[in-house]
Amino acid sequence: MPIQRRSVMELALRSSAAYRNPFLDVELEATFTAPDGATRTMPGFFDGQGAWRVRFSPHIAGTWRYRTATPIGDPDLATSGEFEVVEPAGQVRGFLRTCPGRGWGLEWESGEPCLVLGDTMYNLFGVAHCGLDVEAVLRRRAAQGFNLVRARVPVSPFHPPDGYSDWQTCSTWPWGGSHQRPLFDRFNLDYFRSVDRVVRLAAELGIGLEMIMEAWGFEYPFNERSRFTPEYEELWMRYLIARYDAYASVAVWTLMNEYEFYPDGNWNYNPDADLWAIRMGRWVKRTAPHGHIVAVHNGPRLPRFADRFRRAPGVIDLIMFQDWGTRDAENGWLAIGIEEIMTQALEGWPGAFIFAEWGYERNPDLDMRMPSHTYCDPEHTRRGAWRGLFCATGIIHGWENTWGPWWVPGSDQAGMKYLLIARDLFRDIVPFHRLAPDRARVVSGGAVQPGTQPLCLSSTEGDWVLAYLPVSAPVTLRLAGEAYDGEWFDPRTGARHPLRGKVGGETTFTPPTAGRDDWALVLHR
Repeated sequence: MPIQRRSVMELALRSSAAYRNPFLDVELEATFTAPDGATRTMPGFFDGQGAWRVRFSPHIAGTWRYRTATPIGDPDLATSGEFEVVEPAGQVRGFLRTCPGRGWGLEWESGEPCLVLGDTMYNLFGVAHCGLDVEAVLRRRAAQGFNLVRARVPVSPFHPPDGYSDWQTCSTWPWGGSHQRPLFDRFNLDYFRSVDRVVRLAAELGIGLEMIMEAWGFEYPFNERSRFTPEYEELWMRYLIARYDAYASVAVWTLMNEYEFYPDGNWNYNPDADLWAIRMGRWVKRTAPHGHIVAVHNGPRLPRFADRFRRAPGVIDLIMFQDWGTRDAENGWLAIGIEEIMTQALEGWPGAFIFAEWGYERNPDLDMRMPSHTYCDPEHTRRGAWRGLFCATGIIHGWENTWGPWWVPGSDQAGMKYLLIARDLFRDIVPFHRLAPDRARVVSGGAVQPGTQPLCLSSTEGDWVLAYLPVSAPVTLRLAGEAYDGEWFDPRTGARHPLRGKVGGETTFTPPTAGRDDWALVLHR
């Protein structure tokens, strides 16, 4: 029976051999030959009870051939055949790709520019494994236009200082054995079948997953490299790739959350971590045949990523950039400093980047377990999002309801409405992929205090100019004598207030309200 291009085809094999440890004793591989003669090799995986599987996603239509084999020559796992791939009835976006220097650096295989709007559900797979409902919130996010979710394959029962996970009702240890007596050469198949269900659901909904392969490096086993040796690390990553690389919902392979924790759980910058990321990035690209994006997520913002990975261009495709801005009692609402440190850290970076973390919005109805979230309020959510967007990048936020220790998926927190309003402007009103930061257009503006200065985006052709004002204060822009139509866009309500007449030259604009309100100015000709 034909399969559709960019769907997942699965070879199901069975072996009658009695292996002591099938996870360790056998390496199954399948070589796929495309209609044009190109070949790709995909690792297979053991799935229990003598069952082995190979999952693959063909990228072109036509007749494909395959051959499976093992180095030990298991005859039951040596097969060959062919299958027909047909074009789907409707348009298929395909996999997410980076395209540095074009648009905002990300597009689908179809060529459609991608505006990332994401959520962080680090423990998504663990929550699903514990029997809680994840489908409803994922369906709601898909309906809201979210297209990426940050999720860790190994999840956390605890996050310091007081983040014990309420949702955990059974073990989510993904290896054999236990935390106290781990068996890193085998895997918890019940857990991975729960991950399978979520990955398939995400594919159905059109949501991409950032698959974080290794969790925070301060957690066991990633902070204990004398136990979790490079050999076990390779076995782990190979299993993840074999099981999930074929899915379009796997948008990004992120090597580690806050990768600078490598090798010993120390958060401070260490060039050893860069060398590790380069080594593992190369290994993932050699092993995973579908060309998914390989990323790192930062803790320390500096040194520049261009300097960190200068020795290995093209190995790390994407930086999942983190900076929370100000989050104190006085200035948390302003989220000051995000655009400055992002510009500094990513100066000269030849790859793509996403603004992947600027805090987790506090839910005051939940008990205080994470003091660092205290002043991450809806105002911080909104201004952080706009500061990120005006750096010409997609945005991924997080919410205490579903971020980590809690699972309260039935309703959205207050700041969600602000992300959806920003989505409406950048997805539906302006051509986001044609816009880039343009500080030179800002002559003056903002108040005296830090964090109030306007930000600006414009198109290369000059037909679109946008300014974001973190507080209500006049802004003067250089418009080069062109005649623009314009409007004020309210980031708090989505209301649009047209300007009177056309504007051009060096013009001062005064927002509709004064005080702490933020505003966006949208000009078009």
